[in-house]
Parts: sequence; C-alpha cells; structure tokens
Amino acid sequence: MSTSSPRPAEASGTFALGGDLPVNRLGYGAMQLTGPGVWGEPKDPDEAVRVLRRAVELGVTFIDTADSYGPFVSERLIRKALHPYNDDIVIATKGGLTRPGPDDWRPVGRPEYLRQQLELSLRHLGLQRIDLYQLHRIDPRVPLADQLGELATLQQEGKIRHIGVSEVTVDQLKQARGIAEIVSVQNLYNLANRSAEDVLEYAEAENIAFIPWFPMATGELARPGGPLDAAAQQHGASPSQLALAWLLRRSPVMLPIPGTSRATHLEENLQAATLTLTDGEFEALTDAV
Repeated sequence: MSTSSPRPAEASGTFALGGDLPVNRLGYGAMQLTGPGVWGEPKDPDEAVRVLRRAVELGVTFIDTADSYGPFVSERLIRKALHPYNDDIVIATKGGLTRPGPDDWRPVGRPEYLRQQLELSLRHLGLQRIDLYQLHRIDPRVPLADQLGELATLQQEGKIRHIGVSEVTVDQLKQARGIAEIVSVQNLYNLANRSAEDVLEYAEAENIAFIPWFPMATGELARPGGPLDAAAQQHGASPSQLALAWLLRRSPVMLPIPGTSRATHLEENLQAATLTLTDGEFEALTDAV
C-alpha cells in the first residue's frame, strides 16, 4: 500500500547529476503548463503557478522545461512561481527545437541559434547559469560537433553547468560524449514503450541520468483485469502511479518527470514515490509487455 507523505518526492531517492548536483529522482515536467498544442498561455495561469509551487512543497527538486514550450511560456511561469529559487531546486531546460505553430516542432541546431536561445532562457528563468541545458533534438543539417561544441563553449563561459541530450541512439550518445561531457539523456520511455532500453542500459552503465519523457503511458496494460489494473487494486493506487513506481524501480539513474496542469493530479503522481513494488510485482509488470 502507498502511504501519504507530506513530501512524497523525497521517497524516490536521489541522483547526482554530473556527480555534483543532487536531485530527488521523481521530478516534474513543465510542458503541460502551456496552452493546447504546447502553444500559448495556459487556460488557467493561476493554477499553473499553484502546480509549480505545490511541486516544490511536495519535495520536487528537479523541474524540466524547454524554450519551445509555449514558446517561453513554461519558463516564464516557472520564474513567476518559484523565483528566487530555493538552493536545492534544479531547473533543466532545452534548446534546439523551433515552433512555427501548435504541435509543430522543427530542429534548429545552428550554433548562433543555440546561443541566442540559451541567453533567452537565462533571461526568462531569471538565472545567470542553467544547471542542466539539453540539446532538444539533434539537427541533421548541422554537424553534431558544432551543436554540442557551442554548448561546451557556453559551459566554459559559465552560462551552463551541465549538458544533456534528448532523443538519441546509443551511437549518437557515444558521439556526443566525444564532444562534451554529457550528464543526462532524455528519451521516450515508459512501461508500455521500451524502445530506448539499450540507451537506458548504456546510461546506467555510465552513470548518466536517464529522463524518460511520456513516463506514464500504460496502454493496454491498464485495461480492466490487466496486469497494471490488478497490481493497482492491490496497492490501492492508480495504474499511472504503478507505472511511475515501476520506472523508479527499473534503474537508479531513472529520473521520471510526470507533467500535469492540475495540482490534484500532481499530488497523485508524486505519491507514486511512496509505493514499494515487490520483486514479483516488478517482474510481472516488466514481463507483461
């Protein structure tokens, strides 16, 4: 059974990004704070601010966003809600996707563009240095050495603390590590979709944080009478909570960042950190796909 906790995210344990930046492993992804299609202002800006403040109250120390969420809407909301930031709060943002309109995402990895976006993120977040800056997508039209090389230069200038990458293969991650020190990788991964299993295994072997986006997708597993449904009923929890508990159990480098625009849903998500799966439950869910 789960037990309600005033700061449930702390029950997820910690991971040190780059070996020197500890965060509670269950974080918060701020993409859903924007309008439909990840475009424009939220329908309820006050609730967006409440969600962010409540996340911190509940023990979240790792908040993931991107300049393209809105664009810039998510970053500005984070500043409005949380600035000046508590010492233990780590804000990760991303650059490298441009937004012509709702649900439209296009990679742009030109060095001058990445520098411009980093400077804008610093301003919108109210920071002098981004703790974790991630290349949102590799732009196939620009040499990777130019894209990550610019981030490494910005790191040397003191504007970036650590560098991460998103949606990469193992080979691309190895190539990236030859250009800059990479402390995190953010790929699509959840209980129902483990196509990035090889990337996770490599990240775990190298002690690189693995940040699964779309972490709560459960698909057919949550159908009535299915494996997630049965385990959820046994724990008095929701299938989504079980899916998050499975991720946390799956690897010590896993940093799930479930997102929501409602405080009540946030509270439910974070209680997943207090769930303890037995070996049998974990293996049954693992084998169910």
